[in-house]
Amino acid sequence: MSSSTLVYLARLAGTPIFDPNGDQVGRVRDAVTRPRPGTLAPRVLGVVAEIGAWRRIFIPMGRVINIGGGGVELSTGQLNLRKFEARAGEVLVLGELLDRRVSVITEPGEPERLGEVTDIAMCPVKATGDWELARIAVRERGGRLGRSHVNQFDWDEVRGLVTVPTAQGTEGLLSIVEGMRSADVATMMLDLPKRRRVELAAALEDTRLADVMEELPEHDQVDIIAALDRDRAADVLEEMEPDDAADLLAELPSSEQAELLDLMEPEEASPVRQLLKYVAGTAGGMMTSEPIILPPDTTIAEALALIRDRRNSPAIAAQIFVTRPPSLTPTGRYLGIVHFQRLLREPPADLIGSIVDRDIDPLDPADDLAKITRKMATYDLVALPVVEAGRLVGAVTVDDVLDHLLPTDWRDQPHD
Repeated sequence: MSSSTLVYLARLAGTPIFDPNGDQVGRVRDAVTRPRPGTLAPRVLGVVAEIGAWRRIFIPMGRVINIGGGGVELSTGQLNLRKFEARAGEVLVLGELLDRRVSVITEPGEPERLGEVTDIAMCPVKATGDWELARIAVRERGGRLGRSHVNQFDWDEVRGLVTVPTAQGTEGLLSIVEGMRSADVATMMLDLPKRRRVELAAALEDTRLADVMEELPEHDQVDIIAALDRDRAADVLEEMEPDDAADLLAELPSSEQAELLDLMEPEEASPVRQLLKYVAGTAGGMMTSEPIILPPDTTIAEALALIRDRRNSPAIAAQIFVTRPPSLTPTGRYLGIVHFQRLLREPPADLIGSIVDRDIDPLDPADDLAKITRKMATYDLVALPVVEAGRLVGAVTVDDVLDHLLPTDWRDQPHD
């Protein structure tokens, strides 16, 4: 077997997939194998491809005509867009085998050699044209200084890859998701077995995990938050947007809600408690309590600097809500909206109070989805204020509305 035929799958992850015309149709995210009896290397059935946002599909190896560090070339541009779901007996190489703790076969009398899988290579079988797993990169730990080193072994020289582990590391998975968008990490996690999903979630930093959680369906959020210890769960909830944290907590029993809210820092728990008071599906139930809010004596230059903050989503940064102090919800008296395009057209030294749009009627916290969508369409806005007793309590954004308009399984539906 020539080393030039080896394709290492951890290195292949994220590389582009091209159709016969050279157009990119997606990216490689994993490979699917089926174990064989004894020490026979598993056959590689195909690759898991990410096609656009939220969709992962299966591409059989028979459709692949070239594969390597530059990506994957296909023999056809026609793809089955059915959402990938592993069948019984199938194994995801990166999702399930990476970081697996294994032992290396040694000569009689030699000490046992243990390590973790850092990468797995596949190669074509000349006789059949099939692909199979061939080489395993293992990080071994040992020596007098306890240093680790990576060695490569043939498939039949390693034990422990086809057994179900009781625990598994995450270093390899973390290296794969590093730099990926939170929505892509969420999609990848949905493809993993529940055990690996929880292990990866536990290994992510609080802020990163919070961003990923916000992209997951609520029932999957509940599974992950339930698997974390209570202090860690509270820390992650603190990092989430208050409306997302409130939506998640609303799915938990009241006793768990109270426990987690008590463990959160008071200033982080306060807006979440406020949001939990509103009925689900209403403006109050779907709003964010932290839009951009400024007093009328703020200069246009200061307002522009604030909306440039990359942490603000496009929907949040599209407008500023102007109120009397205090500027935390519930605010002082609500005055109106200033649109970012208007800010771009005015002198930087002017005050935003001079350009407030007072003609847009705010939402009431009890307004239902139909009323919200009609008002958003009428004013052609991406966010609307929610006002109670003359005070701003939050804002409903277009992404909040879409989440409630789309069916709960919209991420699983085919799309172009």
